[in-house]
Amino acid sequence: MTDMERPLQPPGRLRGLASWQVNKASTLGARLTAQRMQLSARADFAVLAALEEYGALSQAEIGRRLGLDRNDVNGVLNRLESHHQVGRQVDPADRRRNVVSLTPAGRAYLEELQQHTDAVQDTLLAGLSAEERQQLHYLLTKLLASHQPQPA
Repeated sequence: MTDMERPLQPPGRLRGLASWQVNKASTLGARLTAQRMQLSARADFAVLAALEEYGALSQAEIGRRLGLDRNDVNGVLNRLESHHQVGRQVDPADRRRNVVSLTPAGRAYLEELQQHTDAVQDTLLAGLSAEERQQLHYLLTKLLASHQPQPA
């Protein structure tokens, strides 16, 4: 095989960097996700997943948990609320703020989005066995846990 027949590759110094590889995998994952879901749906998924896991939260708490600006969260919540996928109620512990909760319609939408994200993960990780996928997940979780959370 001649040099012209081989696929072009970046230099080995780059390929040897975990940070470079993780960035490339992240870019690939984002592109695959964009093929299946609009950008707004990705934000919806994050907010709905937080509400499902943690229960009713204030807008500020959603932003802190997801590393998102409160104003961006407000836009997502307005869209979800217009589709009856979340509800806002006055917080009984502090009547100056609202808490947001997941509705049955929001739970159904979250399940629909989960199907898309599962398909993306299957495509992204197609070259790995089930055991390797678990190992990758474990290692990435361990790596991220060893650093302070970063804003999104």
